[in-house]
Amino acid sequence: MRLDILNHGYGPGTKLLFALIRLFSGHPVPDAAKLVFYRPDFYGALAKAFTHEAMRGPSAWSVGDRELMAAYVSKANESAFCVGAHTATARRAYQDGPRVAAVLADLESAPVDEPLRATLRMLGKLTREGKVGAEDMREVLAAGVSPQQVEDALAVCAAFNTTNRLADAFGFELLSPEAFEAGAKYLLKRGYR
Repeated sequence: MRLDILNHGYGPGTKLLFALIRLFSGHPVPDAAKLVFYRPDFYGALAKAFTHEAMRGPSAWSVGDRELMAAYVSKANESAFCVGAHTATARRAYQDGPRVAAVLADLESAPVDEPLRATLRMLGKLTREGKVGAEDMREVLAAGVSPQQVEDALAVCAAFNTTNRLADAFGFELLSPEAFEAGAKYLLKRGYR
């Protein structure tokens, strides 16, 4: 059930911004953007800053890797909107749609390097079970992932476990493939600010 609050509760300036975005992009404003404009002092500004740092801040992980992590966590959570948004963004970042599809279909046989595979495996377990142990961390580190990369991946996981739950709680509307692609282009150009 969609929570109707995303359709109301904005001031005139925000309503004008949404109209301009729709006019220039040719697509409706995604519910993820609407959510950060609703009570920005309580959630939006902080969420944008955290997510931007996790997804675009300095990291040994590429932007494509982090977008793929977001898609993978979203798939584990069965969050359709976020899977669509971050699959499109990872495809565009990597310029390799089949690779992204392969990871989301079957991580173990997908054509990715072992450090990324081990990290995605750990993020999937953390998302599904709510915990990982020392042995899980040893496996990731043994695959060649640095402690800083583990921290960076966990930040992506935290950001998208939160976003996935909000997307599902608010009933984010799925976009057309063209709108997901337009959103991916925007995210790669501007990030999450």
